[in-house]
Amino acid sequence: MVKLAAFPKCYLDDIIVHKSITLFDWIERAGQLSVDGLEMHNLFFDDQGDLYLDKVREKCEDFSLALPMMCFSPDFTNPDLKKREEELAKQKQAIDLIAKLGGRFCRTLSGQNRPGLDRKKAVGWCVEMIREAVAYAEEKGIVINIENHYKDGYWEYPEFALKSEVFLEIIEQIESPFFGINFDPSNTIVAGEDPIELLEKIKGRVVTMHASDRYLMNGSIEDLRKFEMDPLHGYAKTIQHGVIGRGLNDYDAIFRILKGAGFNGWISIEDGINGIDELRQSADFLRSKINQYFG
Repeated sequence: MVKLAAFPKCYLDDIIVHKSITLFDWIERAGQLSVDGLEMHNLFFDDQGDLYLDKVREKCEDFSLALPMMCFSPDFTNPDLKKREEELAKQKQAIDLIAKLGGRFCRTLSGQNRPGLDRKKAVGWCVEMIREAVAYAEEKGIVINIENHYKDGYWEYPEFALKSEVFLEIIEQIESPFFGINFDPSNTIVAGEDPIELLEKIKGRVVTMHASDRYLMNGSIEDLRKFEMDPLHGYAKTIQHGVIGRGLNDYDAIFRILKGAGFNGWISIEDGINGIDELRQSADFLRSKINQYFG
């Protein structure tokens, strides 16, 4: 059965940077949503000791929430090999963390699209590091799920593999039952591409999904291709976040394709930028679609 998780995009800075709310505060708020589990972020855990992790698990159990996914953002495009190896070590720590929490999936990325990168070399660096991460994950029983990503909120530059041709070039070189894709249709829109076209190419390898939505103040995806992307921020100014199901993504088409491909994983809500009320509306929408297509 496809299950629904939530990711606290609306509270990331509050939890990680400002420390104005705790992870336990978020768990309590998420317990009021119609979800089955929570996607964690490695930066939520200043304390990774067994006692603290036990408390996190117990708090989630109080609200019948599983902990299936870990969000992690490695930067594997640094030209300095030592820096890439440091990122790999952090990826392994994130794998260990989700394994201790009883989860199944740990996200990976390519890295930042630094000015002047040699594409062939950068692809090779990413493939090398991700293969090592997958080998380590296999030992722990964890699946590495690479996301067609836009940009980590704490990065300077957008994702190296934002464009699908680069993303596909990377994933086509990595084959393992412990490697799959975390599909995010909205990031394809940010790239000025069609989410459905990408999904058709990768549908058999999708193991998890980030559900979000975007809309343009004016125009369509075709218009988005004409906009110049800010190299430091990536978003065209006319792109807006919105409640899932009300933006540019065709969730009926997405769910039909996933259903046809035999998808049976977790869908994590990446919404709530404008508050938990919108997150709740997105959860209700996705729950109805899950029941419609997978119920």
